[in-house]
Amino acid sequence: MSITTTFRAVAPAASAGLALAIMMSVTAVPKAMAGEVISSGKFYGQSAHVTTGQVTIEREGDKVFVILGDDFSLDGAPAPTLGFGNGEKFDTKTEFTKLKKLNGRQVYELPKSIALKAYDTFTVWCSKFGVPLGSAKLS
Repeated sequence: MSITTTFRAVAPAASAGLALAIMMSVTAVPKAMAGEVISSGKFYGQSAHVTTGQVTIEREGDKVFVILGDDFSLDGAPAPTLGFGNGEKFDTKTEFTKLKKLNGRQVYELPKSIALKAYDTFTVWCSKFGVPLGSAKLS
């Protein structure tokens, strides 16, 4: 077998590998949230609901994000929203968005009008019945 024949036999496999390597190097990978962690907590259920998983509050530049972890889960409710409180007392003025889905990772930008330092608890709230579904003590 000549060098030319050997190259022709190997070239298609090498070309595919080279193409894959080039594609991987120029394809933009979505940026993961990697801001400064301000606080975090672990959910516990309330009002006979099962709420589990982690929540993290992160600052990235001049924006603050609430990140529900991959392990987040809520058993269901008619109108779940998100907000803050102190201990077992939810502050309805902090209710800032509807929950996107009942489980899994979710990222929400926090409105600048919410003063985080004034609150020690993050809550999933039922706006229809005015009860907490689950809260996480932030530390």
